[in-house]
Amino acid sequence: MRTTNLIVSILTLCMISFTYGQRKKKNVAEVQPKAIAQSPKLVVGIVVDQMRYDYLTRFWDQYGEGGFKRLVNDGFNCKNHHFNYAPTSTGPGHASVYTGSTPSMHGIIGNNWFDKELDADVYCAGDDSYTSVGTTSDAGQMSPHRMLTTTITDQLRLHTQKRGKVIGVALKDRGAVLPAGHSANAAYWFEGGETGNWITSSYYMDELPQWVSDFNASEVVEAYKKPWSTLKPIETYVESGLDVNKYEGKFKGETNSGFPHNLPALWDENGKFGLLRSTPYGNSITADFALAALEGEDLGTDAITDFLAVSFSSTDYVGHFFGVNSKEIQDTYVRLDRDLARFFSTLDEKVGEGEYTVFLTADHAAIHVPTYLKDSKMPAGYLDLKGMKSTFNEFLQYKYGTTDVVKDISNYQLFLDHKILANLDIDLEDAQEAIAKEFLSYDGISQVYTAHQMWKNEYIEGIPYILQNGYNQKRSGDVLLVPNVGYISYSRTGSTHGSPQIYDTHVPLLLYGKGIKQGSTVGRTEIPDIAPTIAALLGIAFPSGTTGQPIGEVLGEE
Repeated sequence: MRTTNLIVSILTLCMISFTYGQRKKKNVAEVQPKAIAQSPKLVVGIVVDQMRYDYLTRFWDQYGEGGFKRLVNDGFNCKNHHFNYAPTSTGPGHASVYTGSTPSMHGIIGNNWFDKELDADVYCAGDDSYTSVGTTSDAGQMSPHRMLTTTITDQLRLHTQKRGKVIGVALKDRGAVLPAGHSANAAYWFEGGETGNWITSSYYMDELPQWVSDFNASEVVEAYKKPWSTLKPIETYVESGLDVNKYEGKFKGETNSGFPHNLPALWDENGKFGLLRSTPYGNSITADFALAALEGEDLGTDAITDFLAVSFSSTDYVGHFFGVNSKEIQDTYVRLDRDLARFFSTLDEKVGEGEYTVFLTADHAAIHVPTYLKDSKMPAGYLDLKGMKSTFNEFLQYKYGTTDVVKDISNYQLFLDHKILANLDIDLEDAQEAIAKEFLSYDGISQVYTAHQMWKNEYIEGIPYILQNGYNQKRSGDVLLVPNVGYISYSRTGSTHGSPQIYDTHVPLLLYGKGIKQGSTVGRTEIPDIAPTIAALLGIAFPSGTTGQPIGEVLGEE
């Protein structure tokens, strides 16, 4: 009996020990530390020029599974994503995406603007202190020197002791230069014209790498000199308006705006290779060159994170020319979806599925053609700038005895001559307010704000909040104009952008790949949130002027 009790006791002790060991192992597994940062081999930033959010939903049934749908279904979709500043244009858009800030900080207040110190108009990426590389024209005289803060790409270079490569690619120079940042290995853009070559600036290098020269010498670009017909049967494009209508522009030599567009016949009259920019083929060429960069620069081939910044610019050219509701814009997005699918498929093969991270957004959205809106009985119209200027000059002459008190009007801002006002013994704040009240009386202008208001107040919502984020104290003007909702200063055909209104601010933000949680949100997110989100994912410092916040839901950090 005593022996039996001893055996039972030993067996019970063994069972307790086994159970405790199992529980201990389970607890250890449960408290495994979470990685402090993700290390994708490659980050790919994609900016689609002039992409409205509703292009995702409107053309959804026309998309394949490997492009936009892959990002939405397998990644994270920020459905209520907005620019929080104006003007909503290409230069400020690209700068804001990559700096995590707004023009008030990074200083890119427009594509072009009046420089108060130089007393001249300047271009956001222009820099004649550098020479062109890959062309004899001045199209390569570019640098990011007017951008006042660092970018997420700069921070990656700093974090990796410059071992992580950064390459920028876009048809537009500003779409390549600004995202690539100050310390990029290279930025390349498309010259068009007679050559159809990809070029760069001596800011980055003294001569083109061999892979770029080989690409330029190939027949890749030449192959797109072909008619533009719809990818799918045009009768299936029910998500857009009539093919031939009065709201669209026409290429020189065309009798109407309808398909097909015979590019070879239109070639010489429309800028030769430059014509490809205004077709979906421009996006295909961009994808071709980005994939050549992936291979030529050995991006994503080791454990040190590289960054490829790609901007698809043809969507903007097509939108400006044909408008938001055109069959051309629909075909451009259907074809871009196919280009994205082959791009991602190549990343799977070359970098490895699950080894790269992608974000896709836009540099601004766009308005429907106001003539179309008016014909549809919706509030819209065009500013009579010529009449407005005549009336305004009469006001200046009567009020101040001269029109010289205004130096420049651009980007819906007035720049006053402070020296002339001082010589006339006119208080600057009084002049700003008087001119603001004058413009507020004009048809087509809904709101006006002064620089003094931008300095004195801190706006937290609405149009003044958006204007203030776009206002740079050293670079912006004295009076800021806001057109009526639906009103633009543009031709009667095609779409444009630039305003603080929601049709220009609402754009997609899709994130996908390593470190990205699957899901979506309808909570408001803003353009400056992108860079700090990627920085938090990578565990690197935020860009130096960051005003945005990481989107916790994207990273599973709710």
